[in-house]
Amino acid sequence: MISITVLALVFGVIFLAELPDKTALAGLVLGTRYRASYVFAGVAAAFTLHVVLAVAAGSALTLLPQRLVHALTGVLFLGGAAVLLLKKGDDEEEVRKPQDQSFWRVAGTGFMLILVAEFGDLTQIMTANLAARYDDPLSVGLGAVLGLWAVAGLGIVGGKALMKRVPFGLITKIAALVMLTLGAWTLYEAVAG
Repeated sequence: MISITVLALVFGVIFLAELPDKTALAGLVLGTRYRASYVFAGVAAAFTLHVVLAVAAGSALTLLPQRLVHALTGVLFLGGAAVLLLKKGDDEEEVRKPQDQSFWRVAGTGFMLILVAEFGDLTQIMTANLAARYDDPLSVGLGAVLGLWAVAGLGIVGGKALMKRVPFGLITKIAALVMLTLGAWTLYEAVAG
């Protein structure tokens, strides 16, 4: 059974954390050069693989004592908030144009770019934390995938307009505040539980 509450929470946290990340810029660059649907197919496949790996890691954490998991995930959430607040703006990475515009070439370029760039990324770690925190792999996985796909879609289709109107610093601060709240609440549960 899918928990809409957990799905919505995970979607919001992952969406906000990923929005100011390099993925939106990579999607923007690829989306301006290639067919958007081809780019999205590759990016979506890479994000799906990342989420499956993160949820599996987070689900394995649920086998540990609950207090220990809460303490560990609380500290990791607080660390993630610190990373968001302290990170400097990423430089745009240059993306080389494939020789042809075929589906497999463009989707493969998007897949490989995201697969490499996002491995061990903050949102992948957050997804594992959320899977451990809520012990609901399906809801967490679906929320994370939808959040990542939404950011990728925005980056590919509407990246230029979004970057002109939404201050990424504000989005980063909101994501950090949400993570601080989750970290503090999780640590409280570990101590009080």
